[in-house]
Amino acid sequence: MLAGCSHAPVNTYQGYIEGKFVYVASPQSGRLDHLAVARGEVVTAGKPLFAFDREPEASAVRNAQRLLESSQSRLNDLETGKRPPEIDVTRAQLTQALAQKKQADEILASDKKQYAAGGIAQTDLITAQEAADASAARVKELEADLAVDALPARDQQIRAQQNQVAADRASLAEAQWRLGQKDISSPRQGLVFDTLYREGEWVAAGNPVVQLLPPENMEVRFFVPETIVGKLKVGENVQVHCDGCVAQVPAAITFISPQCEYTPPVIYSNENRSKLVFMIVAKPPGEKAMLLHPGQPVEVTVE
Repeated sequence: MLAGCSHAPVNTYQGYIEGKFVYVASPQSGRLDHLAVARGEVVTAGKPLFAFDREPEASAVRNAQRLLESSQSRLNDLETGKRPPEIDVTRAQLTQALAQKKQADEILASDKKQYAAGGIAQTDLITAQEAADASAARVKELEADLAVDALPARDQQIRAQQNQVAADRASLAEAQWRLGQKDISSPRQGLVFDTLYREGEWVAAGNPVVQLLPPENMEVRFFVPETIVGKLKVGENVQVHCDGCVAQVPAAITFISPQCEYTPPVIYSNENRSKLVFMIVAKPPGEKAMLLHPGQPVEVTVE
């Protein structure tokens, strides 16, 4: 007799819709300059959500770029040796030294003849010899300088500068990443359930600005008696019905609790359901999960 008075089939159970929200935030703090979405809007993955003011991160990027350019120029200079104008100066000095050496050699040869003929003293010959030797040493010095000018810097200097360039490049990448965190896009497709700040407000680092509800984060929670739980299996199909739904929504069991609950957190019954009111969010038709709303009471039929 009791079964005949019941309005619901014996395999139908009361439940509700649970939504697991995604709270979108930025690791950077700043003033909220632009909020690109509104509550109730359905967004796709990659759509811009909000943007903070870009200073001082933009200045840090410009400074890091200048440092990298400076260190890269220094590395190029070490790898290529002296510049052509500097090499031309050394080459001109070598030409002058060769001319002086030629003149000193001619004077030395003349003094040797005069000394043999008794025309000059030995000290004059020694002086001419020293001048010729000094001119020859100067030529060798400039020839060595010219060869060195064409060489790059020592390997240790080049490696040290290469490390500096790598460090400056990493600093630039970090500064660019920080700047990129001022413009946040949607990580997933879903419904903008709520926006938590208004344009012009200051947002601390890590504080969520947009509350996003992806359709795959909607789940049905219902409660069955102990006599039924042993018959259910993960992956088993169920049918979900809600007031106002034109058709039942199919679902699949993904989790069965390993422990009992003496009292469900919320009990919806046919008697008190009419007393409940819910905020309705207008949105375009989409996946079947988006026909349901968090907190909405439903009836679940186990097949």
